Amino acid sequence: MRNRPANSVIVLDFETTGLSPNQGDRAIEIGAVKITDGQVVDRFQQLMNPGFRISSFIEGYTGITNTMLSSAAPAREVMQQFADFIADDNLVAHNASFDKRFLDAELAMIDRDYGGQFACSMLIARRLYKEAPNHKLGGLVEYKQIDNDGVFHRALADSEVTARLWLKMLEEIERDYRIPAPSFSLMQQISKKPKSAVHAFLTTTNRR
Repeated sequence: MRNRPANSVIVLDFETTGLSPNQGDRAIEIGAVKITDGQVVDRFQQLMNPGFRISSFIEGYTGITNTMLSSAAPAREVMQQFADFIADDNLVAHNASFDKRFLDAELAMIDRDYGGQFACSMLIARRLYKEAPNHKLGGLVEYKQIDNDGVFHRALADSEVTARLWLKMLEEIERDYRIPAPSFSLMQQISKKPKSAVHAFLTTTNRR
């Protein structure tokens, strides 16, 4: 296991054939960006062939077609590459429980694992931005006026804007609570606190 930089995370997003790998759904695209010292330093994006045709609903929802997937590498090949990419870095996703289920399922099929932990940008945003109209990725991008190209439900585009949201949350915690370089562990703790307790928690943290 290599050393994990405390200030390095990988923000990822899956596009899939459905909602649950337990029901036979598979990943069809993975996108990820690596952030170190507040900057995107690397990217990963690939379509992956799940081994069966996807529904017309998923084609319309994602813009990923069966024709595109027919020439894509098999999912197991792509996931081998992605496992190498993430290595032991900590991971961030918007609605992370969804992406973690698919990451775990796809890696289990190739007998690979990862050494990092997950943080959920959606759970954190619910606690930091209680007044936001909603906490979907698109809603938060609009609410916080985060730069985007208007593309959603494609893996790399979604991971790019999730990364910008993550950096904005770090920046605002540092500014509002005078906590220098908020740690990954702190962000995980925020995601698990009752919404009403977050302000006091962060106020206390900056005095330690």
